[in-house]
Amino acid sequence: MDVRDVDIPGLKVIQPKIFGDERGFFLETYNSQRYHQAGLPATFVQDNVSFSCRGTLRGLHFQNPCTQGKLVMVLQGEVYDVAVDVRLGSPTFGKSFAIYLSSKTKQQFWVPAGFAHGFMVTSDAALFVYKCDALYSPQNEFSLAWDDPDLGIDWPDLKPILSAKDSNARRLRDFPESQLPVY
Repeated sequence: MDVRDVDIPGLKVIQPKIFGDERGFFLETYNSQRYHQAGLPATFVQDNVSFSCRGTLRGLHFQNPCTQGKLVMVLQGEVYDVAVDVRLGSPTFGKSFAIYLSSKTKQQFWVPAGFAHGFMVTSDAALFVYKCDALYSPQNEFSLAWDDPDLGIDWPDLKPILSAKDSNARRLRDFPESQLPVY
């Protein structure tokens, strides 16, 4: 596998080795030893699957306390995946990184604890999977506004399909410090 750090420390793009022939392909989506050597947690405690139609935007979500890191991947379709550093005191606080993830490239994206995360489906539909290093804690989950102008995220569609929770999300500047993770 090839692991690439991006301009926000902690975020990683992972290209698994793909072994393919006329029958199809094989790839290893997780190996605790190799991924731990690459700087990811050695233990994941929860796996999730999301299926969504074109234009659906899920996020930007984060937990605090009980922060949660996510190893994300698309099994079918394509998404525009975004992580925002929401850690108080971080030199990259409020900065975002975005990447297209698809079933064609099979890339994975590591989003560590302390980042808000979300994605928008850019294909007809997408099957999105992710491993979490902490359990989901709904009472500690927050939604950051996908269209917060201070974040400057260049979403591929400005009229997404949103949940009620995400429609009512707050701008980063409106979160009390007590609700944000600390760097």
